[in-house]
Amino acid sequence: MEFTVLPDCASGAATAAGLRATRRIDHASGRPWILGDWPRSEVTLIEAGPRRLVLMGHTALDEAATAVALGRMTSLHDVDALAARLPGTFHLITSMHGGTRVQGSVTGVRQIFTVVVDGVTVAASGVEPLLRLTDAGLDETVLATRLLTPGGAPWPLAQRPVRRGIDPLPTGHWLRLDADGRARSVPWWRLPEATLSHREGAAAVRSALSEALATRVRPGTTISADLSGGLDSTSLCFLAGAAGADLVTYHVAPLDSANEDTVWARKAAALLPAARHHTLPADRAENLFDVGYTTGHANEAPEGPSTWASGLAHIRDLAKRAAADGASLHITGFGGDELFGRMPACAWSLPRARPVHGLRLLNRYRLANRWPAGATVRALVDRSTFAENLAAVAARIDAPPPPLHEPDFGWVSALRMPAWATPDTVAAVRQQLTEAAERTRDPLDADRTRHQALASLVFEGSMIRHINTVLADAGIRWDAPFLDDRVIVAALATRVDQRLASGRFKPLLTTAVRGVVPDDILARRDKGEFSAETFRGIERNRSRLLELCDDSRLARLGLIDPSAFRAAVLNPGPMSHHLQPITTTVACESWLRSHVQPRTQDTGERI
Repeated sequence: MEFTVLPDCASGAATAAGLRATRRIDHASGRPWILGDWPRSEVTLIEAGPRRLVLMGHTALDEAATAVALGRMTSLHDVDALAARLPGTFHLITSMHGGTRVQGSVTGVRQIFTVVVDGVTVAASGVEPLLRLTDAGLDETVLATRLLTPGGAPWPLAQRPVRRGIDPLPTGHWLRLDADGRARSVPWWRLPEATLSHREGAAAVRSALSEALATRVRPGTTISADLSGGLDSTSLCFLAGAAGADLVTYHVAPLDSANEDTVWARKAAALLPAARHHTLPADRAENLFDVGYTTGHANEAPEGPSTWASGLAHIRDLAKRAAADGASLHITGFGGDELFGRMPACAWSLPRARPVHGLRLLNRYRLANRWPAGATVRALVDRSTFAENLAAVAARIDAPPPPLHEPDFGWVSALRMPAWATPDTVAAVRQQLTEAAERTRDPLDADRTRHQALASLVFEGSMIRHINTVLADAGIRWDAPFLDDRVIVAALATRVDQRLASGRFKPLLTTAVRGVVPDDILARRDKGEFSAETFRGIERNRSRLLELCDDSRLARLGLIDPSAFRAAVLNPGPMSHHLQPITTTVACESWLRSHVQPRTQDTGERI
């Protein structure tokens, strides 16, 4: 699905001539409004006199009642109530009184980007349509932030495309396009206060998850799903089965013999006899760390490189298998850790939510992680704001990685640039982070844990969006029910001490799905670890990775020292955290080779 949204004005109509589109929906004025390419089954148009509302994606609504509600609306702000109560993940676009409202989902699975063309703001569901309208060159400094580890650039920088002039709609905002072609973002979504008890939160999560699966399961259609053996994906498989899905699952056996994922996946498969189950061997080439983007698949990531690019071969292979099995939708457990697991800042939030119980849990975490008592106390009493913490992180991006036993309860994780980043690159990225701290004073939530969870969920949403961009022509779409707005609200509106009940693994989720997921499956108390696949992939693909060091595009831009990067590829180090800088660098280098034409000669241009 791809579309562009134009304001209700003559200049917007003129822009339509430069757009490729197989489908079109007009404003009530007759001017072009939404142009693009989409399946008819995923688009709902509601009309009430001159007012029009379009939903694109998976949701469920009473069309007649919605038309009545639309007819009573006097302002684009009135759409808030409708947007908040709909299940699923979708784009919502409204036209009334010459104004247009455009929004995606909170986590950005459905995102909106904008660009100004001849003085008129144009919105789109992705970067690719906007690249056809404007000569948006590479922003080398934004690209440099993708080298940060762990996980690349933090929120809010993570949402920025690496193309100049193309901007993302901020998290929790909708875009207003006025009849004069101007635009502004309007905040509308914030998490409700965390007031729910464990029992209330579990009931809300169960209801939201049931709705989420109901919007995706259609009679006569096949859904594929990850069955990793972990609690998140396994729960979704049972929920999909309960919703009546014709289900086909895929499990990739882990390389590490200490990883028990296969044991648990087999248990779950035995309890889902109506589904078709496939197990893929761990040591297949597609399951190992790969070089990421390739020239054989050029221009498939227009927003920029993603940290998961080394897994592209696996994604493509799995999509091919699932499509051959008749699936047009694949569900995965992205978001489960953030909603139901323990975020780093939980140790900071728990004592503030429930002092006695929270301090006991904090001490348990301290002992389990071997945190020094003094460092734990200093981290606990820290009162820095989000902006102060981000600025402090910026100051340390070229420092050695923090010790593994050092507690970090901050708003932002301790980010580092690779050792092979040039001094100019480090300085440019530091400036980007510092400016973001000055510009973004407020976090996603006043509580550190909920901010961390939302920031990570937005990152997961970007991953799903990027995967679907890669798979645009594969006949199948990736989806993550845990990333639905209503599921997020249900989970994070539960008090933090109630989400993390003592002595249980992901207690809110296990309570929510009990009765649908068998008790034997809910007894799992750990997660698998997959660094072995990366180590093996680096070993097998070392010659291809070393080719990236030769005539490095990142080095041409002055971003890295290729000799230092080569040394890391030859000797990555023994610990899993040593792999993260290699992963981000390979993603950026391979992206440049498959998305940006090399210069005919070195112009001396630097960041």
